[in-house]
Amino acid sequence: MSWLAVGPADSIASGDYAQIEIDGALVAVFNVHGTFYAIDDVCTHDGGELAGGAIDDDVVICPRHGARFCLRTGAALTPPAYEPVRTYPTRVVDGVVEVQSA
Repeated sequence: MSWLAVGPADSIASGDYAQIEIDGALVAVFNVHGTFYAIDDVCTHDGGELAGGAIDDDVVICPRHGARFCLRTGAALTPPAYEPVRTYPTRVVDGVVEVQSA
């Protein structure tokens, strides 16, 4: 396992996101009031990107059909999605957000 740099923590405003590719998968890294969460950037309902969806506390809302996913656990919280998304550990080292790859 290794840690991949996403970018400076202060470049991802609270309520915003950044994207990084990990092992061929697009991962969205969200800043929720200074806490960073990383999930696969794909709705398990239809494969659309979750990045750009509204953030409600630690929940991202799919911009296509409104499915909600918990950023902490990856759990699908509402239909039309029923399968969870993968989550990744995050950390901030020397002001840089990092995501752990498998």
